[in-house]
Amino acid sequence: MTMIQGTMWPERTSVSTRRVHSLIRKYWDAFLAHRDRRNLRGTLSGLSDRELMDIGTTRGEIDYVVSNCDIDPRDIVSHSRAA
Repeated sequence: MTMIQGTMWPERTSVSTRRVHSLIRKYWDAFLAHRDRRNLRGTLSGLSDRELMDIGTTRGEIDYVVSNCDIDPRDIVSHSRAA
C-alpha cells in the first residue's frame, strides 16, 4: 500500500503544479491586459481633441474604446448604417 501511495504522489503533485502554473498564468495575463488598457487610456487621454477626431473617436468614448479594444468601432458603425 505504501508503494501505491508513493507512485500516486508525484502524479498528484504534477497535476497540482500544472493547476498552480495555469492559475498564475491567468492572473499574469489579466495583469498585462489591465496594464495595456491603462497605458492606452493614458495615451488617448494625452491626445488633443483634433487628434482624437482623426482616429474616429471623441474624449467621451475613450473609456469605451479602451475597455473594448478588440472591437473595431468603424465596423459597428458601418453595420448599423447598412441595417
